[in-house]
Amino acid sequence: MQKFAKYMVAGKQLYTTHCSNCHQESGQGLGKLYPPLAKSDFMMQNVNRTACLIKNGIKGEIIVNNITYNQEMPALEELTNLEVAEIATYIYNSWGNERGFVTVKEVETSLSNCQ
Repeated sequence: MQKFAKYMVAGKQLYTTHCSNCHQESGQGLGKLYPPLAKSDFMMQNVNRTACLIKNGIKGEIIVNNITYNQEMPALEELTNLEVAEIATYIYNSWGNERGFVTVKEVETSLSNCQ
């Protein structure tokens, strides 16, 4: 199995465990509480920011697809850089998103520059 496919399989498992309760299995989010990841302009604009959000969480308002959300996303500090890359690869290539492979190196670079 190629690396991309392995990341997609592992990423889906990690997403189901850590993310789907809020963002839903379908990536559609939950009403005005939790934003969608499917075709999310916020997510697609900045892969580096997404890696930081997965690892460190976020507080405060964000605007996704012209809707304001203000629900805290908890940090997942226990995730390894590989696991963050697997989740990112999965969410960036599911539900109509087509970004391609997110490498561990990209995640390491992103995480070293989180703001």
